Amino acid sequence: MDILSIDALSDGEIAAILDRAGLFFAGNRGRRSTERLQGRIVFNLFYENSTRTAMSFATAAHRLGASAITLSVERSSVQKGETLEDTARTLNAMRPDALVIRHRENGAPAAVALIMDAPVLNAGDGTNEHPTQALLDAATIRHRLGRIEGLKVAICGDIRHSRVARSNAKLLPRLGAEVRLAGPPELLPDGLPRLSVDEAIAGADVVMMLRVQRERLEDDLGDAPGEYLARYGLTSARLASASPQAVVMHPGPMNRGVEIEPAVADDPERSLIALQVEMGVAVRMACLELVLSGDAP
Repeated sequence: MDILSIDALSDGEIAAILDRAGLFFAGNRGRRSTERLQGRIVFNLFYENSTRTAMSFATAAHRLGASAITLSVERSSVQKGETLEDTARTLNAMRPDALVIRHRENGAPAAVALIMDAPVLNAGDGTNEHPTQALLDAATIRHRLGRIEGLKVAICGDIRHSRVARSNAKLLPRLGAEVRLAGPPELLPDGLPRLSVDEAIAGADVVMMLRVQRERLEDDLGDAPGEYLARYGLTSARLASASPQAVVMHPGPMNRGVEIEPAVADDPERSLIALQVEMGVAVRMACLELVLSGDAP
Protein backbone atom coordinates (compact mmCIF):
# COMPACT_ATOMS: atom_id res chain seq x y z
CA MET A 1 0.00 0.00 0.00
CA ASP A 2 0.98 3.65 -0.48
CA ILE A 3 0.37 6.61 1.81
CA LEU A 4 -0.44 9.41 -0.62
CA SER A 5 -3.34 11.23 1.02
CA ILE A 6 -5.53 11.22 4.10
CA ASP A 7 -8.61 10.18 2.13
CA ALA A 8 -6.78 7.08 0.87
CA LEU A 9 -6.36 5.82 4.45
CA SER A 10 -9.16 3.85 6.07
CA ASP A 11 -10.32 4.57 9.61
CA GLY A 12 -8.67 1.32 10.68
CA GLU A 13 -5.35 2.28 9.12
CA ILE A 14 -5.42 5.72 10.76
CA ALA A 15 -6.18 4.16 14.15
CA ALA A 16 -3.39 1.63 13.68
CA ILE A 17 -0.86 4.35 12.82
CA LEU A 18 -1.81 6.50 15.81
CA ASP A 19 -1.79 3.58 18.24
CA ARG A 20 1.50 2.21 16.98
CA ALA A 21 3.04 5.70 17.01
CA GLY A 22 2.18 5.99 20.70
CA LEU A 23 4.21 2.85 21.41
CA PHE A 24 7.12 3.98 19.26
CA PHE A 25 7.08 7.40 20.95
CA ALA A 26 7.52 5.80 24.37
CA GLY A 27 10.22 3.51 23.02
CA ASN A 28 12.14 6.36 21.39
CA ARG A 29 12.16 8.27 24.67
CA GLY A 30 13.66 5.19 26.28
CA ARG A 31 16.25 4.99 23.48
CA ARG A 32 14.84 1.64 22.43
CA SER A 33 15.00 0.60 18.78
CA THR A 34 13.57 -2.34 16.88
CA GLU A 35 14.88 -4.46 14.04
CA ARG A 36 11.38 -4.88 12.62
CA LEU A 37 12.52 -3.74 9.15
CA GLN A 38 16.05 -5.10 9.25
CA GLY A 39 17.52 -5.38 5.76
CA ARG A 40 14.94 -3.11 4.10
CA ILE A 41 16.00 -0.10 2.02
CA VAL A 42 14.07 3.20 2.03
CA PHE A 43 14.83 5.84 -0.62
CA ASN A 44 14.28 9.49 0.35
CA LEU A 45 13.69 11.74 -2.68
CA PHE A 46 13.22 15.41 -1.75
CA TYR A 47 12.78 17.99 -4.51
CA GLU A 48 12.14 20.72 -1.93
CA ASN A 49 14.16 21.77 1.10
CA SER A 50 13.29 20.03 4.33
CA THR A 51 14.71 19.59 7.80
CA ARG A 52 11.97 18.03 9.94
CA THR A 53 10.33 15.71 7.43
CA ALA A 54 13.51 14.52 5.73
CA MET A 55 15.40 13.89 8.96
CA SER A 56 12.46 12.27 10.73
CA PHE A 57 11.83 9.82 7.87
CA ALA A 58 15.53 8.92 7.85
CA THR A 59 15.58 8.55 11.64
CA ALA A 60 12.38 6.49 11.54
CA ALA A 61 13.90 4.07 9.04
CA HIS A 62 17.08 3.66 11.09
CA ARG A 63 15.16 3.08 14.33
CA LEU A 64 13.28 0.28 12.58
CA GLY A 65 16.51 -1.30 11.39
CA ALA A 66 16.11 -0.24 7.75
CA SER A 67 18.68 1.63 5.68
CA ALA A 68 17.66 5.15 4.59
CA ILE A 69 19.32 6.36 1.39
CA THR A 70 18.82 9.99 0.40
CA LEU A 71 19.16 11.18 -3.19
CA SER A 72 20.64 14.66 -3.35
CA VAL A 73 18.41 16.09 -6.07
CA GLU A 74 20.64 19.11 -6.66
CA ARG A 75 23.46 16.70 -7.60
CA SER A 76 21.33 14.20 -9.48
CA SER A 77 20.48 13.76 -13.16
CA VAL A 78 17.45 15.97 -12.56
CA GLN A 79 19.87 18.87 -13.06
CA LYS A 80 20.65 17.44 -16.49
CA GLY A 81 17.02 17.46 -17.52
CA GLU A 82 15.87 14.03 -16.38
CA THR A 83 12.10 13.87 -15.94
CA LEU A 84 10.39 12.81 -12.73
CA GLU A 85 9.06 9.71 -14.48
CA ASP A 86 12.50 8.68 -15.70
CA THR A 87 13.95 9.25 -12.23
CA ALA A 88 11.22 7.00 -10.82
CA ARG A 89 11.97 4.29 -13.38
CA THR A 90 15.67 4.46 -12.54
CA LEU A 91 15.06 4.19 -8.81
CA ASN A 92 12.52 1.42 -9.30
CA ALA A 93 15.14 -0.63 -11.15
CA MET A 94 17.27 -0.54 -7.97
CA ARG A 95 14.47 -2.36 -6.11
CA PRO A 96 14.05 -0.30 -2.93
CA ASP A 97 11.51 -1.47 -0.38
CA ALA A 98 9.87 1.97 -0.08
CA LEU A 99 10.23 5.47 -1.50
CA VAL A 100 9.52 8.72 0.34
CA ILE A 101 9.03 11.73 -1.93
CA ARG A 102 8.51 15.47 -1.53
CA HIS A 103 7.84 17.47 -4.68
CA ARG A 104 6.81 20.98 -5.63
CA GLU A 105 4.08 19.78 -7.99
CA ASN A 106 0.64 18.62 -6.87
CA GLY A 107 0.12 14.96 -7.63
CA ALA A 108 3.79 14.09 -8.18
CA PRO A 109 3.86 11.31 -5.52
CA ALA A 110 0.78 9.71 -7.07
CA ALA A 111 2.43 9.80 -10.51
CA VAL A 112 5.55 8.16 -9.09
CA ALA A 113 3.44 5.52 -7.32
CA LEU A 114 2.10 4.39 -10.71
CA ILE A 115 5.68 3.56 -11.74
CA MET A 116 7.20 2.21 -8.53
CA ASP A 117 6.72 -1.40 -7.49
CA ALA A 118 7.55 -0.40 -3.90
CA PRO A 119 5.21 1.55 -1.60
CA VAL A 120 5.36 5.35 -1.98
CA LEU A 121 4.89 7.76 0.93
CA ASN A 122 3.95 11.37 0.22
CA ALA A 123 6.19 13.74 2.21
CA GLY A 124 4.38 16.78 0.81
CA ASP A 125 3.35 17.66 -2.74
CA GLY A 126 2.99 21.30 -3.72
CA THR A 127 -0.07 22.84 -2.10
CA ASN A 128 -1.94 19.54 -2.14
CA GLU A 129 -1.31 17.30 0.88
CA HIS A 130 1.12 16.34 3.63
CA PRO A 131 -0.54 13.28 5.17
CA THR A 132 2.16 12.26 7.65
CA GLN A 133 2.24 15.81 9.06
CA ALA A 134 -1.49 15.64 9.76
CA LEU A 135 -1.04 12.21 11.36
CA LEU A 136 1.75 13.46 13.63
CA ASP A 137 -0.32 16.52 14.53
CA ALA A 138 -3.21 14.26 15.54
CA ALA A 139 -0.87 12.02 17.53
CA THR A 140 0.61 15.04 19.29
CA ILE A 141 -2.81 16.40 20.25
CA ARG A 142 -3.94 13.01 21.54
CA HIS A 143 -0.73 12.53 23.52
CA ARG A 144 -0.98 15.91 25.22
CA LEU A 145 -4.74 16.34 25.65
CA GLY A 146 -5.73 12.69 25.87
CA ARG A 147 -8.30 12.89 23.09
CA ILE A 148 -9.22 14.52 19.79
CA GLU A 149 -12.96 14.02 19.73
CA GLY A 150 -14.85 17.12 20.81
CA LEU A 151 -11.86 19.48 20.61
CA LYS A 152 -11.92 22.82 18.79
CA VAL A 153 -8.86 23.26 16.57
CA ALA A 154 -8.06 26.64 15.02
CA ILE A 155 -5.72 26.50 12.01
CA CYS A 156 -4.63 30.00 11.09
CA GLY A 157 -2.46 31.65 8.46
CA ASP A 158 -1.68 30.92 4.83
CA ILE A 159 -4.46 28.39 4.27
CA ARG A 160 -4.51 28.76 0.49
CA HIS A 161 -0.97 27.46 0.00
CA SER A 162 -0.83 25.04 2.95
CA ARG A 163 -0.78 21.30 2.31
CA VAL A 164 -0.61 20.92 6.11
CA ALA A 165 -3.93 22.72 6.54
CA ARG A 166 -5.51 20.69 3.76
CA SER A 167 -4.50 17.33 5.25
CA ASN A 168 -5.46 18.36 8.80
CA ALA A 169 -8.84 19.62 7.57
CA LYS A 170 -9.46 16.13 6.21
CA LEU A 171 -8.11 14.12 9.13
CA LEU A 172 -9.12 15.92 12.33
CA PRO A 173 -12.90 16.02 11.61
CA ARG A 174 -12.77 12.26 10.96
CA LEU A 175 -11.39 11.94 14.50
CA GLY A 176 -14.19 14.06 15.96
CA ALA A 177 -12.61 17.52 16.14
CA GLU A 178 -14.15 20.81 15.05
CA VAL A 179 -11.71 22.55 12.69
CA ARG A 180 -11.76 26.31 12.14
CA LEU A 181 -9.73 27.74 9.24
CA ALA A 182 -8.82 31.42 9.28
CA GLY A 183 -6.28 33.86 7.89
CA PRO A 184 -5.83 36.93 5.73
CA PRO A 185 -8.62 37.09 3.10
CA GLU A 186 -6.10 36.88 0.24
CA LEU A 187 -4.66 33.67 1.74
CA LEU A 188 -7.96 31.81 2.07
CA PRO A 189 -9.22 29.41 -0.62
CA ASP A 190 -12.24 30.42 -2.64
CA GLY A 191 -15.48 29.25 -1.09
CA LEU A 192 -14.17 29.05 2.47
CA PRO A 193 -16.22 31.00 5.05
CA ARG A 194 -14.44 34.26 5.94
CA LEU A 195 -13.64 33.62 9.59
CA SER A 196 -11.29 36.07 11.29
CA VAL A 197 -8.27 34.81 13.22
CA ASP A 198 -9.76 36.21 16.44
CA GLU A 199 -13.03 34.35 15.82
CA ALA A 200 -11.20 31.10 15.10
CA ILE A 201 -9.00 31.27 18.21
CA ALA A 202 -11.77 32.24 20.64
CA GLY A 203 -12.45 29.22 22.85
CA ALA A 204 -10.15 26.93 20.84
CA ASP A 205 -8.43 23.99 22.52
CA VAL A 206 -5.64 23.87 19.93
CA VAL A 207 -4.21 26.79 17.98
CA MET A 208 -2.12 25.74 14.98
CA MET A 209 -0.31 28.52 13.17
CA LEU A 210 0.98 28.18 9.61
CA ARG A 211 4.03 29.66 7.98
CA VAL A 212 3.48 32.45 5.49
CA GLN A 213 4.77 30.73 2.36
CA ARG A 214 6.08 33.70 0.43
CA GLU A 215 7.90 31.39 -2.00
CA ARG A 216 4.49 30.18 -3.22
CA LEU A 217 2.85 33.61 -3.43
CA GLU A 218 2.42 35.33 -6.76
CA ASP A 219 2.21 38.72 -5.09
CA ASP A 220 3.93 39.88 -1.94
CA LEU A 221 1.51 40.67 0.87
CA GLY A 222 3.22 43.98 1.36
CA ASP A 223 2.81 43.92 5.15
CA ALA A 224 5.75 44.53 7.44
CA PRO A 225 6.34 41.52 9.74
CA GLY A 226 5.10 43.39 12.78
CA GLU A 227 1.94 44.41 10.98
CA TYR A 228 1.15 40.83 9.94
CA LEU A 229 1.70 39.61 13.51
CA ALA A 230 -0.61 42.27 14.92
CA ARG A 231 -3.37 41.60 12.40
CA TYR A 232 -3.20 37.84 11.87
CA GLY A 233 -0.47 36.27 14.01
CA LEU A 234 -0.57 34.48 17.35
CA THR A 235 0.28 36.88 20.15
CA SER A 236 -0.05 36.36 23.88
CA ALA A 237 -3.04 38.69 23.88
CA ARG A 238 -4.78 36.77 21.12
CA LEU A 239 -4.04 33.41 22.76
CA ALA A 240 -5.73 34.66 25.94
CA SER A 241 -9.10 34.29 24.20
CA ALA A 242 -8.57 30.56 23.64
CA SER A 243 -9.43 27.87 26.16
CA PRO A 244 -7.40 28.25 29.40
CA GLN A 245 -5.72 24.91 28.67
CA ALA A 246 -5.19 25.62 24.95
CA VAL A 247 -1.99 24.37 23.35
CA VAL A 248 -0.02 25.90 20.49
CA MET A 249 1.27 24.09 17.40
CA HIS A 250 3.24 24.97 14.27
CA PRO A 251 4.48 22.58 11.55
CA GLY A 252 7.65 24.63 11.06
CA PRO A 253 9.76 26.26 10.02
CA MET A 254 8.54 29.30 11.92
CA ASN A 255 8.79 32.92 10.89
CA ARG A 256 9.28 34.24 14.40
CA GLY A 257 7.68 37.60 14.88
CA VAL A 258 5.60 37.16 11.73
CA GLU A 259 2.95 34.46 12.25
CA ILE A 260 3.84 33.74 15.88
CA GLU A 261 5.23 35.73 18.78
CA PRO A 262 8.52 34.23 20.07
CA ALA A 263 7.26 34.14 23.67
CA VAL A 264 4.28 32.06 22.57
CA ALA A 265 6.35 29.71 20.42
CA ASP A 266 8.72 29.07 23.34
CA ASP A 267 6.12 28.80 26.10
CA PRO A 268 7.17 25.63 27.99
CA GLU A 269 3.64 24.90 29.20
CA ARG A 270 1.58 25.53 26.08
CA SER A 271 3.83 25.13 23.04
CA LEU A 272 3.87 21.64 21.49
CA ILE A 273 6.18 22.58 18.61
CA ALA A 274 9.13 20.51 19.81
CA LEU A 275 6.79 17.66 20.73
CA GLN A 276 5.47 17.67 17.16
CA VAL A 277 8.99 17.08 15.87
CA GLU A 278 9.55 14.24 18.32
CA MET A 279 6.19 12.68 17.49
CA GLY A 280 7.03 12.95 13.81
CA VAL A 281 9.67 10.23 14.12
CA ALA A 282 7.23 7.91 15.88
CA VAL A 283 4.45 8.47 13.35
CA ARG A 284 6.75 7.94 10.39
CA MET A 285 8.02 4.75 12.01
CA ALA A 286 4.40 3.60 12.21
CA CYS A 287 3.79 4.55 8.57
CA LEU A 288 6.89 2.74 7.30
CA GLU A 289 6.03 -0.31 9.36
CA LEU A 290 2.48 -0.32 8.02
CA VAL A 291 3.45 -0.16 4.34
CA LEU A 292 6.35 -2.60 4.65
CA SER A 293 5.12 -5.19 7.13
CA GLY A 294 1.98 -6.22 5.32
CA ASP A 295 0.05 -5.95 8.58
CA ALA A 296 -2.54 -3.42 7.35
CA PRO A 297 -5.80 -3.74 9.32
